[in-house]
Amino acid sequence: MTDLKFYTNPQSRGQIVRWMLEEVGQPYDTEILDYATTLKGDAYAKINPMQKIPAIVHDGNIVTEVAAICLYLADAFPAAGLAPPPAERADYYRWTFFAAGPIEAAFTNKSVGWEPDAAKQRMFGYGSFERAVDTLEQGVTGKRFIAGDKFSAADVVVGSQIGFMLMFKLLEPRPAFTSYIASVTDRDAWRRGKQLDQEAAETMSQQAS
Repeated sequence: MTDLKFYTNPQSRGQIVRWMLEEVGQPYDTEILDYATTLKGDAYAKINPMQKIPAIVHDGNIVTEVAAICLYLADAFPAAGLAPPPAERADYYRWTFFAAGPIEAAFTNKSVGWEPDAAKQRMFGYGSFERAVDTLEQGVTGKRFIAGDKFSAADVVVGSQIGFMLMFKLLEPRPAFTSYIASVTDRDAWRRGKQLDQEAAETMSQQAS
């Protein structure tokens, strides 16, 4: 047992937190939840009443929401160097929450085939999918990392969102996106996270068959 526990499913946004945990490099326990059973159970509802994944519990503190988890871990384990100095966090906060807010909403609505019409765009935090994507492109253009000259937790969040959108073909493979994603995912922690989630998915498939 460790003082850090990770609740996830390998086919979920938990992949983002898995990557972050591997970047942190501290021991953690993992509990894989099944969408049809344990995710809906009373035990997990005490962790997250929304019954969504991922979540972490660290030293008795419950943290949910992907961006919050990533930034929490960066602060909780400063030796990993995943957060810029406080005076240099403008882009770090800006782009982390842009990816978690407007981009996440735009991506989700687009994936189910719905977008607000022009008259209703002011009601939504992202306006239009095209505007959100164009802004994201400006954010990563010419950059190896999103918040300065060093990899940070912001790259885990932004890079994961771009990677998911490219995978689901909801994002044009513009040069700025492909260059940025190639840079931030060329890391041992990213590869370890993918391997761990692949193994977990295979185990779940075997148990279900």
